[in-house]
Amino acid sequence: MRNISSNFPVDKFKGIQTPFYYYNTDLLKATLSAINTEVSKYDNYHVHYAVKANTNPTILGIIKDAGLGADCVSGGEIEAALKAGFAPEKIVFAGVGKSDWEITLALEAGISCFNVESIPELENINEIAKGMNKIASIALRINPNVDAHTHSYITTGLSENKFGIDISLVDKVLDKLSELKNVKLNGLHFHFGSQITDMDSFRSLAIRVNEIQELFYRRMIIVESINVGGGLGIDYQNPDKNAIPTFHEYFETFRKHLALRPIQQLHFELGRSVVCQCGSLISKVLYVKEGIDKKFVILDAGMTELIRPALYQAYHKIENITADSSKKDIYDVVGPICESSDCFGKAIELPETKRGDIFAIRSAGAYGEIMASQYNCRRLPKSYFSDTI
Repeated sequence: MRNISSNFPVDKFKGIQTPFYYYNTDLLKATLSAINTEVSKYDNYHVHYAVKANTNPTILGIIKDAGLGADCVSGGEIEAALKAGFAPEKIVFAGVGKSDWEITLALEAGISCFNVESIPELENINEIAKGMNKIASIALRINPNVDAHTHSYITTGLSENKFGIDISLVDKVLDKLSELKNVKLNGLHFHFGSQITDMDSFRSLAIRVNEIQELFYRRMIIVESINVGGGLGIDYQNPDKNAIPTFHEYFETFRKHLALRPIQQLHFELGRSVVCQCGSLISKVLYVKEGIDKKFVILDAGMTELIRPALYQAYHKIENITADSSKKDIYDVVGPICESSDCFGKAIELPETKRGDIFAIRSAGAYGEIMASQYNCRRLPKSYFSDTI
């Protein structure tokens, strides 16, 4: 029995040097269409793509053409967004440690907003803007202290995290802001984690934002922009069945529970949910190794191409897309890197596998290619696209 996924042009893969990233551009465009369909229901909703998820130029170009803005966390990401054609007025700049050259670059480009995370950063942006005779538009990133119920490495909204300004410091920050002449408060920014699939977590965030806004109302401040970040997760277990996230439920949660004032615009920063399912890491089997108590499938891809499993034990569905056997076996699927953590999955049931079989590691469009490294002097993976391969 031949088990070849219809989603992959396997015959074409056989002529390409592995490992490489393969992107289904039709799925990406369908995902963007689903986002735009939902956002169009609201006059004041705006989506920025979180560039850190994937900066492949082709991917960025498709997202830009769909009309999304860009959420950047480094000067390099701002440069990538500008090169891809994103309008500066649709770019926001976040990050807990913005360097002087990055701030200067952003001011020169005329980006929409800096998401500011501390008083020292606020003072530095003001000083650089003053030297350039500019006014920097800023949003204060407030730490909501809401538990996203996700992995500790991707939780960002608790008081113990390095991100954001603690609620207890809001008055102090506003006092400082009143002294600075080259920054203008435009909004409030919140982001509390990633890979969140429980809408109750977003409901809790919305309610918390309502409470925090009251602190600003008491000082007669109503900002124009509320930015609730991103964090919407995807289904790693069933990438085909649930290829497009539940955007309707996501946006509807904020409509129901977030109390916006008439002038306020609501901004989102979606990354993983935009690009994750459209990307797969394609790899070839180097060896099938017999151990004492287990069998190993050794791929030519490793943690240098996809670090998520090694970094925080992330799950990715693993498929043998060229197996011609109806028999099943249990394998640990590992890479060639000189690290014991270089493992994609343990005790995985797969069709009987042999040297030369091609594997697809699914849901790798976010935090895959962008985090690839040259550890062990490895070559960076190339990328291919369904509409051009």
